[in-house]
Amino acid sequence: MNAAVVVVHGGGGGNISNDRKERVRQGIVKAATVGYNILKEGGSAVDAVEGAVTVLEDDPEFNAGCGSVLNENGEVEMDASIMNGKDLSAGAVSAVRCVANPIKIARLVMEKTPHCFLTDQGAAKFAAASGIPTIPGEQLVTERNKKRLENEKHEKGAQKSDYQKNLGTVGAVAADCRGNVAYATSTGGIVNKMVGRVGDTPCIGSGGYADNDIGAVSTTGHGESILRVNLARLALFHMEQGKTLEEAADASLGYMKSKVKGVGGVILVNKAGDWAVKWTSTSMPWGAAKDGKLYSGIDLGDTSITDLP
Repeated sequence: MNAAVVVVHGGGGGNISNDRKERVRQGIVKAATVGYNILKEGGSAVDAVEGAVTVLEDDPEFNAGCGSVLNENGEVEMDASIMNGKDLSAGAVSAVRCVANPIKIARLVMEKTPHCFLTDQGAAKFAAASGIPTIPGEQLVTERNKKRLENEKHEKGAQKSDYQKNLGTVGAVAADCRGNVAYATSTGGIVNKMVGRVGDTPCIGSGGYADNDIGAVSTTGHGESILRVNLARLALFHMEQGKTLEEAADASLGYMKSKVKGVGGVILVNKAGDWAVKWTSTSMPWGAAKDGKLYSGIDLGDTSITDLP
């Protein structure tokens, strides 16, 4: 039997204010616990990553689902992807609006269509036909994100937008007791993005990748940088070459930083149940659940370990 494990991230980025830290940590802990309980009850790695990411999409503290940042028109456009390492099946959506959980549509694309990726109106039509409820777009808009957009537009005149502020994504990776791995990643993108901008999150090989023979990875960071280096597949390439999960994470993040000055983070698992969490951004909320233990942190050197309920 392989060891079941779930690892989640809440996005690499800048400093998280003290008043938000506890809420962010609670959200991460809940997502990791939900994902792990799905595995304990016999669910698949795909079930676990979808379940964990749904929790984060439903939490306004994170840049996905109902916490998504706003584009230049003040609207929410979301991207998501999911992949099953057992057979390399994958599903992705981009520029979706008016739904609570884009990751659920991505999974339906993977399992119910001959395609890997649907976008915008096509994704919306498919979601509606699949019974995914639509919600008013304004339900996804938070006051905090309205303020963030105003601040970004104000600063944009000076063209000094800092990557570190714009790195929020959520993601999960898992290995189940049958040795299958999976990833899921979801985001609202970057503040004040052009309408129709798509980052790394829905792009298989950049926003994540899963292959039972190697492992699974979900990424976060500056989307354009991640796309340029295919960060997820690059990390797994280093694992294929014999590097440990930590070494593979460091090598791929280091390459992105040196080649395109991009910062971000990765979470990785393999089918044996080994896991790793690494980032080059200022912070990255993360949680991992394995063998009845829950690990979590936000800043470098800040790791807490507790027993799972």
